[in-house]
Amino acid sequence: MLHVAPETMFRKILKKNIGSGYLTADLNGKGVDIAMDITAIQYADNTFDIIYCSHVLEHVPDDRLAMREFRRVLKPDGWAVILVPITTDKTHEDPSVTDPAERLRRFGQEDHVREYGPDYVDRLREAGFRVEVIRAGDFLDPQEIEQMGITPAAGEIYVCKKN
Repeated sequence: MLHVAPETMFRKILKKNIGSGYLTADLNGKGVDIAMDITAIQYADNTFDIIYCSHVLEHVPDDRLAMREFRRVLKPDGWAVILVPITTDKTHEDPSVTDPAERLRRFGQEDHVREYGPDYVDRLREAGFRVEVIRAGDFLDPQEIEQMGITPAAGEIYVCKKN
């Protein structure tokens, strides 16, 4: 399993349950197993059974290349969960925006390079994935959703498999 920009909470659980088959990666390489640019993944085709990447692509200038790289290194029977914040009606980006204050104004955070809309799923499909969109209500009842504080802003889960 490849876990990009691992969340501390998930990292501990996954490492305990997966063991040596669990690899953490981040661009800066701090506190992870390997420094990795997800637009140029240094592993061979069909390496990983599972890829988990949450709230990273909105920071990556060429997100489409990163998606293609995820597909390339995913095994034919593998799957990936690639999450982004969906915060607008349609994805918009402007590579000319480099000023942190302007990125904050335009994309909601100083280090974001785009804001995603529901058309995000089309980008995943363009990269060669079959995408299943799962919502909290698909596996939790309304009481559980309320107890866990899951709001519509939490968005969908995108489970990606190779075409």
